[in-house]
Amino acid sequence: MAETDETPEIPELPSKLSREEAIALRESFDSDEQERIQQTVADLLDLLGKRHTMAVLSAFAFADGSLRFSALETELDIAPNTLSTRLQELTAAGLLDRESFDEVPPRVEYTPTEKAESLFPVFAHLHHWAIDYEV
Repeated sequence: MAETDETPEIPELPSKLSREEAIALRESFDSDEQERIQQTVADLLDLLGKRHTMAVLSAFAFADGSLRFSALETELDIAPNTLSTRLQELTAAGLLDRESFDEVPPRVEYTPTEKAESLFPVFAHLHHWAIDYEV
């Protein structure tokens, strides 16, 4: 493969709401609904902040379809007990579906739910951000 000095074209990722629009939207809800939304965001961020959770979801965001436990373990280099815990938490949160097959050796596959798939654009935004910035 020949090397090139050209920088790849980076697609723009438009945000759906401006800061002002997001504030106006939040303020349009009654106080109970605002509190529910804030709690849901806090719960999501607590889950996503756990070690390896973002790596697991990112693997699904860029995969075609289901992933097996063993494939995730190999790809992400996560200890089996930690990976098992994260997959259980993501399944309990409704972000992954777990299917167990009655085979020897046992086979388990995980598939992202619609709820998880709605988070996947976040990974595109994070990767887009990483093109220009570092932490």
